[in-house]
Amino acid sequence: MFSRIREDIAAIRERDPAARSAWEVVTCYPGFHAVVLHRIAHASWVSGGRWFGRFVSQFARFLTGIEIHPGATLGRRVFIDHGMGVVIGETAVIGDECTIYQGVTLGGTSLERGAKRHPTLERGVIVGAGAKVLGGFTVGADAKIGSNAVVVKPVPAGGTAVGNPARVVMPATAKPVEKDCTPERSAFCAYGITPNADDPVSLAIHGLIDHASTQTHRVDEIVAALDKLGTRIDAISGVDNAAFIDLKRLSDVMKGEAARR
Repeated sequence: MFSRIREDIAAIRERDPAARSAWEVVTCYPGFHAVVLHRIAHASWVSGGRWFGRFVSQFARFLTGIEIHPGATLGRRVFIDHGMGVVIGETAVIGDECTIYQGVTLGGTSLERGAKRHPTLERGVIVGAGAKVLGGFTVGADAKIGSNAVVVKPVPAGGTAVGNPARVVMPATAKPVEKDCTPERSAFCAYGITPNADDPVSLAIHGLIDHASTQTHRVDEIVAALDKLGTRIDAISGVDNAAFIDLKRLSDVMKGEAARR
């Protein structure tokens, strides 16, 4: 029991630079309190004391703002940072070294009793603030869930999921290193932020916007050059604006104008 507590304290001090001493962690960290009380509630739950287990979990919820069902399974060195509003369901399984931030829900979408309704987080998973992981699937080891993501399907080991509904936007084989992380701690980055993890849909949209802006600027340059040559675009009749984007069609129009002169 005490060895697990020492592990929890060491894990918190490793992942949170604001933790200045073990005494501060023991007295001021609600995530630490919630995990310790959950161990008591879970031990009661699995031994048949279901009411007492629920009572302890509700007391922990009142004390910390973190609701962990006594049936949930937590591994070693789990860190719930800040923690307010965290909800962890009955059949959830959280592996060793996982980090969960405030506002996270590990929820279930099935109403079937006895079924695996809540997610399984394998070792080293980081779940960003406000994320919702809903369903009885598995999030692979060292995966990262972006803040406010809504995850409704499995995430491969090492992947990063963002968006609503969440999409895996980095290959599972990628080994990103956050610039703010030291080499020894590159596996952990606060709030699951990873470099070059932009949503591919967002990247495509921004690429189209940039391309359209470039084309518009180029057309403006062409029109200005034609004005300098004495050709007035507004004097050409029967041509829509789209024609000027295509240089070949613009050349044909200019030839026709020159022939009329």
